[in-house]
Amino acid sequence: MSLEQLILLAIIQGLTEFLPISSSAHLILLPVVTGLEDQGTLIDVAVHVGSLFAVMLYFRRDVGRLFIGFGQTIAQRKSEETRLFWTLVIATIPTVLAGAALYLTGTAASLRSMEVIGWTTLIFGLLLYESDRIGMRFKTLGDLTRRGAIFIGLMQVLSLIPGTSRTGITITAGRFMGYERVEAARFSMLLSIPTIGIIGILTGVELVRSGETILQQSALIAMVLSFLTAYGSIWFFMTLVNRMGLLPFTIYRVVLGLGLLSYVYFIA
Repeated sequence: MSLEQLILLAIIQGLTEFLPISSSAHLILLPVVTGLEDQGTLIDVAVHVGSLFAVMLYFRRDVGRLFIGFGQTIAQRKSEETRLFWTLVIATIPTVLAGAALYLTGTAASLRSMEVIGWTTLIFGLLLYESDRIGMRFKTLGDLTRRGAIFIGLMQVLSLIPGTSRTGITITAGRFMGYERVEAARFSMLLSIPTIGIIGILTGVELVRSGETILQQSALIAMVLSFLTAYGSIWFFMTLVNRMGLLPFTIYRVVLGLGLLSYVYFIA
């Protein structure tokens, strides 16, 4: 894989991971649109890990609270930090279980199609708009219960289908539950930490076992570049979502979804 393709992949991942437009869909579409070789899931995960480091740096105070919550959980002490820690754990479990099932059954590969991406991009884009239109604006993370975390976690399972957008579907769930835009986005990004972290660890082990030096170097380059672009993307999104809402992302998703479906059904 060329350096140019790695740079392009990293930029796309960094820009789209924390925007509600599905980074996985854009990574899958890249070789289809450009004719470049499919980068494969290992490189996909590598650029996701780069974005993981970006969100941990941007939300470093919340990450610090999570570490405190973990320590206090071991010490069997209750606090706001332990509550935040457990809500993230609870919300992550459904996706981990569903992801393992997709991986073990080999179903994940069959979902990487332009038709699937077109429908999910369109449908969940409209759902994102509806949640923002009718969603109330008064709840914060301090109001999130374990039952609410379970609901968001179950909704996050849908993000395993390319085109859904993990950020998009979790923000949608949060908005339907009455959380402020910024708070819903904040929890969505924090929720990416355990999800991407687990996948990153498993993929890292697979990369080491592969013994392919070139693939390992490519993954490292992609990860670093993704980190740099993702950090800027997070700042942009958190600023924009508070001022303009989610309509710009809905418009983008509708246009992209309709374009993909038109290609699949009328051109291809």
